[in-house]
Amino acid sequence: MKKAIIAHCWGGYPEYCWYPYAKRELEKKGYEVDVLSFPDTENPNLEKWLPVLKEAVGEPNEDINLIGHSAGSVTILRYLESLDENEKVGTVVLVAGFVNNLGFDELKNFFVKDFEFEKIRNKANKFVLIHSDNDPYVPLEHGNILKEKLSAELIIKHNAKHFSGAFDSEDACLELPDVVNSFD
Repeated sequence: MKKAIIAHCWGGYPEYCWYPYAKRELEKKGYEVDVLSFPDTENPNLEKWLPVLKEAVGEPNEDINLIGHSAGSVTILRYLESLDENEKVGTVVLVAGFVNNLGFDELKNFFVKDFEFEKIRNKANKFVLIHSDNDPYVPLEHGNILKEKLSAELIIKHNAKHFSGAFDSEDACLELPDVVNSFD
């Protein structure tokens, strides 16, 4: 059975923002969907988050698809980097993904080494990036860098901010059809 795993953002949780929508809509398409719940979500830590993703995936194969939001995207990139030579997943969708700590000390632990993009690129059949042209946290240049490094499709949404729940005067993003439409 096709499976989709959603890795939430810093401060996120399974019922946050567009995750329930994506789960519901992907289930209609025949996917088994798991929305992760990372430990200590207010203090993102790759050493704590990566094992949760690895356990949810189990044996990597091309029927497993990964969806990441913000820090969840970085967790997915680090996961892909850890795969053995013959391991691969299906589609990877990264929403507001980024390639450095964006100036946040709390995210430095995700970036103790540079990404091995050459390796990561070969660990999925397809990469789709979804970015906003006015994200207050993740500049669009990160989407452009990831597009080049991963040979990915880049979808740029106008005025969509960080695709999050309501905070800092940002309206909640409760539906994100581009995530669902990235899958058969």
